[in-house]
Amino acid sequence: MLVAAIGVSFAGAVVWSNRSTNATPDAVLDEPGEYLEPTGSTNPPLPTDRLPALTLSDAAGQPVALEPDGRPMVVNLWFSTCAPCAKELADFAAVEADVGSEVRFVGVDPFDTPAAMTKFAAERGVTYELLRDPDESLGQALGVVAYPVTLLVAADGTILDATGPMSGDVLRARIGVLFP
Repeated sequence: MLVAAIGVSFAGAVVWSNRSTNATPDAVLDEPGEYLEPTGSTNPPLPTDRLPALTLSDAAGQPVALEPDGRPMVVNLWFSTCAPCAKELADFAAVEADVGSEVRFVGVDPFDTPAAMTKFAAERGVTYELLRDPDESLGQALGVVAYPVTLLVAADGTILDATGPMSGDVLRARIGVLFP
């Protein structure tokens, strides 16, 4: 019986080792705060070309409708244990500081507690609107399978672009092209 248990344990370790070494990572941490972006998209094409009309909640638990307010929007889906999200938030905060009066920035966190969400974002300089989506309604409506996801949304709610991780320079360039 003991020999059989050892054999099963060994076989499981071999299978797990092969499985984990053959996986393609979404991000590779070189140093804290640094990551290598994966090539290609990690999410399927969006099932919609409109920002879904959903009610999420703010950090205080109050309902907030995720809807256009007459300005174009950058909607970023992220969470605190996502390595590319951490880098991206600091970059997005810098871009928002420059263009936030013309473009509405909204961060949507499906996993963290309100306190963890606001602390993590504040540590990266984020002062823009943060919403929680604890039932992942936005991610499900968009078919999200990997984070972060950033939507560039026209003032009328049309999704013009959806991307994975990106730098502040790339975000700034896309805003310049899509929201001249």
